[in-house]
Amino acid sequence: MDRRHFLYSLASLGIGTQLGCTSSVHNYPAREFELVAMAGQALTDTGKPAIAAWTYGGSVPGPQLRVRQGERVRVQVTNQLTAPTTVHWHGVRLPNAMDGVPHVTQPPIEPGQRFIYEFDAIDAGTYWYHSHFQSSEQVDRGLYGTLIVQERQPPTVHRDVTWVLDDWRITAGGLVSESFGSAHDMSHAGRIGNVITVNGSVSDQFPIRAGERLRLRLVNAANARIFALRFQGHRPMIIALDGHPVAPHEPDGGRIVLAPGMRCDVVIDATGSPGERYPVQELFSPRQQYVLMDLAYDTAPRMTDQIADPITDRLPPLAPLAANPVKEPDLKSAKTHEIVFGGGMMGNLHQALLDGKPTDMRDLLRRGKAWAINGHISDSHHHMEPMLRLALGQSYVLRMRNDTAWHHPIHLHGHTFRVTRRNGLATPHQEWRDTVLMSPREEIEVAFVADNPGNWMFHCHILEHHAGGMMGLVSVG
Repeated sequence: MDRRHFLYSLASLGIGTQLGCTSSVHNYPAREFELVAMAGQALTDTGKPAIAAWTYGGSVPGPQLRVRQGERVRVQVTNQLTAPTTVHWHGVRLPNAMDGVPHVTQPPIEPGQRFIYEFDAIDAGTYWYHSHFQSSEQVDRGLYGTLIVQERQPPTVHRDVTWVLDDWRITAGGLVSESFGSAHDMSHAGRIGNVITVNGSVSDQFPIRAGERLRLRLVNAANARIFALRFQGHRPMIIALDGHPVAPHEPDGGRIVLAPGMRCDVVIDATGSPGERYPVQELFSPRQQYVLMDLAYDTAPRMTDQIADPITDRLPPLAPLAANPVKEPDLKSAKTHEIVFGGGMMGNLHQALLDGKPTDMRDLLRRGKAWAINGHISDSHHHMEPMLRLALGQSYVLRMRNDTAWHHPIHLHGHTFRVTRRNGLATPHQEWRDTVLMSPREEIEVAFVADNPGNWMFHCHILEHHAGGMMGLVSVG
């Protein structure tokens, strides 16, 4: 680790104990992990030659990091790639210097260098980590993994399983397509792949046993693909969104919708019979529906154990998970900011301010840009001026309007917000999220307390839209 990286790490550790979002008393000793960004292979189970990928530790996804709520996490990242990189801890409320945004919270980790990330796991739930350096390329090459923060009192289930959903754009020659930075992808729906994977695998079945109760953690690590999953023959119950508990409920319309960056924890009771198969359908696009995989029941007899009621043999009803320590926004005193997302093909954006200079759409496209926030576009993370300056401890409402023809999952770093209204109507679950999906022409209101100081990225998590200008900084302090 060179002197500059060493000083960044020391400074961040000093800041960490002062933040309101970190715990002052650690119930457990620090858990230490090592991640090595390195060349490796992916799609190893297709029956065809594996493809070259960028990995953490040689696998895609990278290793799952599991800790307990309240535990301190220390991760040493070593870069063995030929390009710089960073690691962003998506959805985790942590000190700003640990957020992993190059040129904003830290310098890039150069080839051959190391960086130490350290933070408290104050919120239980399902989170993930990924590169935030040229992320539209590095994430698509395989630089991502999951971080699971176990509740102090987790629900009783037979298995706790994670599915990381992704897609890959593979050429006829069996290689990852090098079409990164495509103007078409950037100005339309993003980079959509032609091979779908779950946990890096193209397996067509998931083994399950009759009578068991599963906790299934769903994570969308794709650049741009939005998934809408229906579990035929089953009634999944959503218990957490983006890591944070909600009252257990069935998904609207029977579909679990996950845009890039979003997570959903569901509990599934295996009510089928031994030997049966049930498809898990992907239904987001009416023209491109397919079966993701089958729930394949083995032939063993139905499980009977201490979870089920001994008289009825039924599994007990689900109780809500304990809430995370997120401050409730005061809507009466909250200040409101209007935010308009514009641009893209078939949009209304004719010109925008690119680094402060009026630029028409034709010139924007030549510069690799097509998206704006409130008519402004930042060319890169270098020297970004904040789009919003928020007072520490103040409650805020962001009234966001999607003035485009495309979907946008909007992600705010370092904070968790309540999704309070959609198109003027109160949301039924008032869910806490860090990434919210906006449909074309939709208006959404989110509310939160600006309680984590620093400059935080605010961007679309369709990574080509992010690179194409739909990003900004929110300054809290």
